[in-house]
Amino acid sequence: MATDLHELLRSLRVWDPKVTDLPSFEPDTAPAAPLPLFAEWLAAAVAAGQTEPHTMSLATSDDSGLPDVRIVMLHGADADGWSFASHAGSRKGRHLAGRPYAALCFYWPVLGRQVRVRGPVTAAPSEDAQGDLHARSTGALAAALTGRQSEVLPSLDDLARASESAWERASREPEAPVPSWTLYRLRAEEVEFFQGDERRRHVRLRYRRDAQQDGQEWSRELLWP
Repeated sequence: MATDLHELLRSLRVWDPKVTDLPSFEPDTAPAAPLPLFAEWLAAAVAAGQTEPHTMSLATSDDSGLPDVRIVMLHGADADGWSFASHAGSRKGRHLAGRPYAALCFYWPVLGRQVRVRGPVTAAPSEDAQGDLHARSTGALAAALTGRQSEVLPSLDDLARASESAWERASREPEAPVPSWTLYRLRAEEVEFFQGDERRRHVRLRYRRDAQQDGQEWSRELLWP
């Protein structure tokens, strides 16, 4: 029997109290800059048992302005920006070469929280990218060595052969270079923190980067849900 998609969707709950605990969020006590709050919320998601809390949606656009989105892993967040990595020749890499601006979204349903980040993207120096790659697992290096990301794949057998060869090299040469591997850094211009509320009185706090005035680099404002 075919699945009734509409009936299935109507049966699903959002923030089921069996698995979700909606904490309070007082924006008046939030720090002056978004990064400390992001670190606090990420740590809270980890403590609450959120699976893969370091994954995020990455949205880019092509030369025609058409959007694209996928899930990637956060590699770091500091004064240089929110970092992620990919091959320069991948679809996302080509998008960022032509339109170096992106948006990120983290979603942690166990706490009913989202964090949205937007800003320009730059490529880190090659030595930073290689260092980041070689600090990760053998599997991560093998995947990078397999290469040809986003190209048309003739068959799964071709993938199996290329992957096996890449795993052998990654195990044999843990410092093997991958010239196309690129570490990207998004310098946030806007960061929004969303805290869900059981009565739909969601709290949204947006940080916006301003020219420094009175020593403050960021302005803050509340948004309607």
